Amino acid sequence: MNPPALWNPSDVQYCFDLNNSCPRNVRPVFGSCAMYMVMGGAITFTMLGNFLIIISISHFKQLHTPTNFLILSMATTDFLLSCLVMPFSMIRSVEACWYFGDIFCKVHSCCDIMLCTASIFHLCFISVDRYYAVCDPLHYVTKITIPVIEGFLCVSWSVPVFFAFGLVYSELNLDGMDEFIAAIDCGGLCVLIFNPLWGVLASLVAFFLPGAVMAGIYIHIFAVARRHAKQINTFPGLQQGSLESRTIKESKATKTLSLVMGVFVLCWLPFFLLTVIDPFLNFTTSEDVYNAFLWLGYFNSTFNPIIYGMFYPWFRKSFKLIVTGRIFHADSSCLNLFPTHA
Repeated sequence: MNPPALWNPSDVQYCFDLNNSCPRNVRPVFGSCAMYMVMGGAITFTMLGNFLIIISISHFKQLHTPTNFLILSMATTDFLLSCLVMPFSMIRSVEACWYFGDIFCKVHSCCDIMLCTASIFHLCFISVDRYYAVCDPLHYVTKITIPVIEGFLCVSWSVPVFFAFGLVYSELNLDGMDEFIAAIDCGGLCVLIFNPLWGVLASLVAFFLPGAVMAGIYIHIFAVARRHAKQINTFPGLQQGSLESRTIKESKATKTLSLVMGVFVLCWLPFFLLTVIDPFLNFTTSEDVYNAFLWLGYFNSTFNPIIYGMFYPWFRKSFKLIVTGRIFHADSSCLNLFPTHA
């Protein structure tokens, strides 16, 4: 995170009643309440939305597919982010104080980097899955198998774990920052600072490289879907049956993928651009701007259950069964969740 700005000691409150305590960010009551309501609402929705997806895919056997196992793992990532990271980030963002100790500060920073990166990696591998589903449907079942999905999940979890914990505990991101850190050090400070080199490298690993892969795949999917639609229009007599059904499915897939990519870029691009640029600007970005971009990135985990869950009719049906308690009935895991015409 961006280090706090410098304050005038005569007109501020402090995080702790101790020497060398960090200044506390004193806001109007209405402003603080509004921030807690927005952030708390995002946390609640992220937690509940992803928890519903976890229950749906875990419980209903009809949803036990390779694609849905990827979505299940991503929902678990986003659920853990809402439980382990976002509540503590909320307090820090509003108060500008860290009340939970130095050890948990490092653990929180590791979990923050790990879970956000893991969520992005899952989105990347889901794009690979969709590529084969749309562009090579005849070989999809042989290309995207359970062992392949297990490999995707292994990479999606292991790389962020080693990257996050290795970076934070090795303190490579702090090389050459000794004077700056000494100048801002105070009790109640928990910030993740990147030197110029690691600001670029961390952003490449966590966002720009997987984002570039996603963009390339989705552009190719759009091109293939458009080509198929033109081929269908060339032969009007063939616009029936399975060929027409495939075209409709591809159209829906491209619309969903457009939304996925748009939300992903909108949520994360400002934060990672700032992570790259801010070290070269001597960390002059205001704390509130940094927090706004950080929470915009967190909102991607809030939107994921909407995009990957509620846009599909079988997920909506599973949500209804969960909310009404019908999943506690005998053999509910074998219920048909797909439309009768599918």
